[in-house]
Amino acid sequence: MSDNRPEASSPSLQTNATNAGPAGAVSRRALLLSSAVAAVAGIAGAASLTGAASLTSAAGLVLPGSAGAATGRGAGRLKVGVIGCGGRGTGAAVNILEASPDVQVWAIADLFKDRVDGSLSEMQKFDAERVNVPPERRFAGFDSYKALLATDVDIVILATAPGFRPVHFAAAIDAGKHVFMEKPVAVDPAGVRRVINAAKKAAEKKLSVVAGTQRRHEVAYNEAYKRIQEGELGKVVHCSVYWNQGGLWMHNRKPEWSDMEWQIRNWLYFAWLSGDHITEQHVHNLDVAHWFMGAVPTKVTALGGRQVRTSPDYGHVFDHFGCDFEYEDGRHVASYCRQIDGCSSRVEEVICCSDGVATLRQGGTAEFKGKSKWKWAGEQVNPYVQEHKDLLASINGKGGYLNHGERIAHSTLMAIMGRMSAYTGKTITWQQAMESTLDLMPENCALGNLPMPEVAVPGRSPVM
Repeated sequence: MSDNRPEASSPSLQTNATNAGPAGAVSRRALLLSSAVAAVAGIAGAASLTGAASLTSAAGLVLPGSAGAATGRGAGRLKVGVIGCGGRGTGAAVNILEASPDVQVWAIADLFKDRVDGSLSEMQKFDAERVNVPPERRFAGFDSYKALLATDVDIVILATAPGFRPVHFAAAIDAGKHVFMEKPVAVDPAGVRRVINAAKKAAEKKLSVVAGTQRRHEVAYNEAYKRIQEGELGKVVHCSVYWNQGGLWMHNRKPEWSDMEWQIRNWLYFAWLSGDHITEQHVHNLDVAHWFMGAVPTKVTALGGRQVRTSPDYGHVFDHFGCDFEYEDGRHVASYCRQIDGCSSRVEEVICCSDGVATLRQGGTAEFKGKSKWKWAGEQVNPYVQEHKDLLASINGKGGYLNHGERIAHSTLMAIMGRMSAYTGKTITWQQAMESTLDLMPENCALGNLPMPEVAVPGRSPVM
């Protein structure tokens, strides 16, 4: 597996935290209110209003709007809040600590207590002095993100299951925070539109936004892109992108788990949480296609199915997809992703140009064949750390202003429309996807009953 991020290679929940008591239920209407937390209420009030719980009283914390809260340019280290304490949230927190000595982890939030405890322990192993999270800044519950956003953190890392990303991102921008958010940034068109709107608001506020598409921060990829833009291989005429690998982790259901808890703890296998693996994982490769093609597709025709991972233990998602994305100028992107054991693995992007072909793989592989014969041989910089360095440079003014919100929303929609086409067996246009009213978030988010969606049947299933 080329990408070693824990989001798809270890049992990271990413929507869990420190439950001092039962996680508070919240309706979809309440969850979608982007008011985050009223600053005048204070943390303790916010926790009681939203159903978020802290390990101890949260009274006494500094509210948003304090000196340095929005820009982090006051004295001392920038304060980082982590929303989503699974493997990816923990990893991203360590990465931002690696990126600069001038940051500290200040608050953490998630749904389940075991995740907050485990995440905090792992962060402190890396740097106990800069992981400054006493019990009063550890929050639990579906609305725990609101309590965290009411603290004086400067930057938030959004690393829950992707289904929650649009709500969390919009709330973070409303609260005046800079954002690092993991990909994908939505699982449905309603979420994509919400992210685009919040990204525009971030631009108005000059809040920096960086997405976890680390290939965009890898030296070899950037050098290859620069050379292609300069005409070394001619014009880009086609891309083929791949993420084919074996199966991933799955947690067997425990008797005490409700439907909701079981689904969240196995979030990969439910489209309302992950968007299916074409969205959750393959978005990396589709984002590279989006980057090098320099445009969004006009339509997609896709196929897919559930050939091997057929047990209800794996929810309702597919285990393979194949997509043909067509562009306005007649170019195409061929997209392939599979999670089936015993099959050949391939994780790369092939950029076909008028005068040659570029092959790109994470980890420092970039090679040209054709008119130009070139191979990257420079020093590899850890892109998981570099993306945080770039975010910090945008915040402190040492680099150009970055706001990746809309571009990652477009890459995410590209994946979503591929899933919509495969699930239904229908060709889906970009406009159809962008304007679709599809919203996969359950009506009520509570640790109770939640029926499992049916497995999609192409030719019979509605758009989903």
